[in-house]
Amino acid sequence: MNSPILQLLVLAGIAIFLILRLKSVLGTRDGFEGTPRTKPVERAAERHGFEVIEGGPDRDITDNVPEDSDAAAALAEMKRIEPDFGVTDFLQGARGAYEMILMAFERGTLDEVTPFLSPDVYEAFAEVVDARQQQGLTVEAEFIGTRHISIADARFDADARRAEIDVHYVGELITVVRNANGEIVEGEPGRSKRQKDSWTYERIMGAGDPNWRLVATGE
Repeated sequence: MNSPILQLLVLAGIAIFLILRLKSVLGTRDGFEGTPRTKPVERAAERHGFEVIEGGPDRDITDNVPEDSDAAAALAEMKRIEPDFGVTDFLQGARGAYEMILMAFERGTLDEVTPFLSPDVYEAFAEVVDARQQQGLTVEAEFIGTRHISIADARFDADARRAEIDVHYVGELITVVRNANGEIVEGEPGRSKRQKDSWTYERIMGAGDPNWRLVATGE
């Protein structure tokens, strides 16, 4: 067998080996396959059983007060006057305000929270703080956390654009009251207690001042 024929047979053998190898890796295709097409994205409104509802309840309101309540109507008016107002955002701010104001009262540092208190509330708090100081009492306070916060009621005066929101709190804190000699007269170190409060906040909607003020307190 001459050299050219031998070389041809060797090349043919290599070609057959390569074809078999490619089939084992890539598989085979039978017939004509067109260009692969991407499956169209199914629109939400076209899904079976899906219904788009417009003008439904405002979840920002109904997640916090009953849908058909006077409080819900008042909150809706607040949002109409001031579209950037959010009930959930308000509650987040009210949570922070509770700790800040409560600790300022316990520690006698009311000047830190004066912009957030109405004159009547400030005066009531200041009288208690002054009475403690006159008796030589000091308060050691540690805020543990707000265990519960919810909107109890809401009112809106359309003429004055005055909004009022009642917030119910359950807080947990440690307070120890000592007399002038350093003796404990109330509380126990390291032992927390739960405290219930109902606070009323007020604000003129649409005004330049974004702060809500505490205008009333109770249990």
